[in-house]
Amino acid sequence: MKENDIKKVVRKGYAKVARGGTDSCCSVKSCCGDIDAKQDTSKNVGYSEDDIKAVPEGSNLGLGCGNPVALASLKKGETVLDLGAGAGFDCFLAAQKVGDQGKVIGVDMTADMIDKARDNAQKGKYQNVEFRLGEIENLPAADNSVDAVISNCVINLSVNKRRVFEEAYRVLKPGGRIMISDIVLLEPLPDFIKNSIHAYVGCLTGALLKDEYIKTIKAAGIEEVKILEEKSFPVDLMLNDESAKAVIKNLNVSLEKIKEVGKSLLSVTIYGVKLQK
Repeated sequence: MKENDIKKVVRKGYAKVARGGTDSCCSVKSCCGDIDAKQDTSKNVGYSEDDIKAVPEGSNLGLGCGNPVALASLKKGETVLDLGAGAGFDCFLAAQKVGDQGKVIGVDMTADMIDKARDNAQKGKYQNVEFRLGEIENLPAADNSVDAVISNCVINLSVNKRRVFEEAYRVLKPGGRIMISDIVLLEPLPDFIKNSIHAYVGCLTGALLKDEYIKTIKAAGIEEVKILEEKSFPVDLMLNDESAKAVIKNLNVSLEKIKEVGKSLLSVTIYGVKLQK
């Protein structure tokens, strides 16, 4: 699969999600169904009822696999950058933690998502949140400009994860940190999934082995890397998702095989620091 082809398919899938379709996501239940389903998904991956109620309606698309904001220890006045901001859910939660003197920048490569996020920011009257169209491999942000980089179930979609973490390192201030929630593997994926672009968009094909993921972060210069949370990815819930059903149909494999693969999926939240030189 060519990198540009994957980007086009991912962008198309998430644009449809932003417009209310059901093509593609990393949710553990219905990412694009009713509000209750999205809230259930968010609770399953670590968000509280207060978190869900604190953001503008429409910003929670149920796309996450963890809650990086909860573990990021954000402080008043800090600048935060969210990789793959979607409709702004984590950005709005982060904005409440950094306060009026702080700033949150959300980056997404899908114009429809950026439009949706900006509408949500306007609805919620957020003055300290900005959304920028761009790729996480080439961040539209200055060197040494942010205190924390967060991301939620997005980096697995990138073909060049080393570049993503190098960019995170570049934009972080000395002493800045990353807090990343993502999907990783305990065992290599079978060929019928690795060769599927549909499974890539569904957050499967692009996932790395856990140890390889950690090595990739360290290779970018980020230090003190450690896993703060690790839990099995709830595949049974994911199988209720319409996008997952579409992936299974395109792969032409049984539910049993997909469940077997699901045993090797982990949701992790990872911390790391750009040490002061």
